[in-house]
Amino acid sequence: MKAARQSRVAIETPEGVVFSFELATPVSRALAWAIDAAAIVAACSVAGKVCAAANILNKDVAGAVTTVLYFVVSIVYGILLEWRWRGQTIGKRVMGLRVLDVYGMRLQVSQIALRNLLRLVDTLPALYLVGGIACLFSRNGQRLGDLAANTIVACERRQQEPDLDEIAPAKYNSLLGYPHLAARLRSLVTPEAAAIAIQAVSRRDGYDPAARVELFAALAEHFRRLVVFPEAALDGVTDEQYVRSVLRVIYGG
Repeated sequence: MKAARQSRVAIETPEGVVFSFELATPVSRALAWAIDAAAIVAACSVAGKVCAAANILNKDVAGAVTTVLYFVVSIVYGILLEWRWRGQTIGKRVMGLRVLDVYGMRLQVSQIALRNLLRLVDTLPALYLVGGIACLFSRNGQRLGDLAANTIVACERRQQEPDLDEIAPAKYNSLLGYPHLAARLRSLVTPEAAAIAIQAVSRRDGYDPAARVELFAALAEHFRRLVVFPEAALDGVTDEQYVRSVLRVIYGG
């Protein structure tokens, strides 16, 4: 019996925070794949023409090499970009889609590699027929690669940048004294963690004093684990001030 396909999925993070995501539709995924396929074909075609023009390979062999390159490059392309762009390729970026861990954990390289390696099966016999059928019968619209890697493809949550003058007034930010560490922190903070920090700072006056201290201690500890700043940058900085400084690093410097 066919499972009722959901349009949204709720993911609970290890910290107990629940986020609701809109699942990508088959049409949006197909369009993203078409964009990626066009980029891969263009790259392989150029490589084949360069080899032929340089007389490294004759035209027939160059054509065969281009075909083989497409399958190899498509796998490497997906793995590298989804790892570097946290679950996105060029096509997914254009279509506003992102690969996510189904349990709310940080997306691992092993998951990215597995879902892309199984793409070869999902594309059989042509035009993603196997993967398309799997998506139709999967409640969360997962192809075989997603089912094996425990991933989903969802519409990207677009976080509106906060009013920093309101939630994190511009003062001296000791974290910016270490630009290489600040840049690393900016690259490692997830949109979900940033959103939680924004909500915490925005609603800080409504919290019970003890709960407020505990909340910001937990947030500060999370961010400190991502990047270790020298003690000089943290001297005299409270947990709440540290979280505000992190938001300044992320959104404005």
